[in-house]
Amino acid sequence: MATKIRLQRNGRKGYAFYAIVIADARAPRDGRFTEKIGTYNPNTNPATVDLNFERALHWVMVGAQPTDTVRTILSREGVYMKKHLLGGVAKGAFDEATAEARFNAWKENKQAGLDALRAKDAEAKKAAEKARLEAEKKVNETIAQKVAEKKATEAAAKAEAEAAANAEEAPAEEAAEAPAEA
Repeated sequence: MATKIRLQRNGRKGYAFYAIVIADARAPRDGRFTEKIGTYNPNTNPATVDLNFERALHWVMVGAQPTDTVRTILSREGVYMKKHLLGGVAKGAFDEATAEARFNAWKENKQAGLDALRAKDAEAKKAAEKARLEAEKKVNETIAQKVAEKKATEAAAKAEAEAAANAEEAPAEEAAEAPAEA
């Protein structure tokens, strides 16, 4: 039986969520499988992978063929690195302790790279938020300036109207006072 390591689609329309399964090559994509070794969620940033490392390594070592996407996932998780190192141990190039030390060094290096990437992404988000806040402040300042100009214009117009009203009332009062004196 030709065994494949592949993705089994779950989730709703437009929001796929995959199970990483071991299945017969003749079985349908979402059909019968031998073993579920993990999950893959491409909807998160970065994509979330939950993998049973030991079982994945076992199936790769016994010859199960992964699909292209699963091969990439397994490679990123370090399954192929571990297989390569175990091949070196089998050939006598180095001992198992050295292989484990090399694998742990690779894993730490990879984790440091991912942490740096996350930090850079967080910094970019902060910078974008700061730029957006500054732009909003500028817009608010221009709106406040326009409102102040409008209020000043209205106040000046109101003062002119009051001055004109006072000027009209003054001659009328003088005229009313003049006949009362005579």
